[in-house]
Amino acid sequence: MEIEVFTLCDAAVDYQGRLSILGIFDTIFAAKLPALHPQCSVALRIRFSKVEEGKHNLTLHIVDNDGNMIIPPLNGEFGIQLAGSDQHGAINLVLNLQGLPFTRYSEYAVNLAIDNHELGSLPFWVKQPK
Repeated sequence: MEIEVFTLCDAAVDYQGRLSILGIFDTIFAAKLPALHPQCSVALRIRFSKVEEGKHNLTLHIVDNDGNMIIPPLNGEFGIQLAGSDQHGAINLVLNLQGLPFTRYSEYAVNLAIDNHELGSLPFWVKQPK
């Protein structure tokens, strides 16, 4: 498996195999703490090959700079099935997140694992507006 897209954004949707992404960002501005970020999405496009067909488990951890989870892990399952004699394909996944809690201005990360193998880490920051 190869990650083609892994991003934090305002919103995303998979429409007939097309991944549409709105408002990619890496910084959340919060005037005061604690803060709740009302809504955002993690958008993924993963390329795979014929030998990877079948069910797979996905886990997202959203962690602070010390590695502590700020919400419980997000777990899901997805299936890969190629059409006909195709040897490669791609799948789009959109995970909508609501009410992310932040207690300090710091660096955070979205960590992605598939089948218990970490495939990527996406850093982002919570900052006070200037």
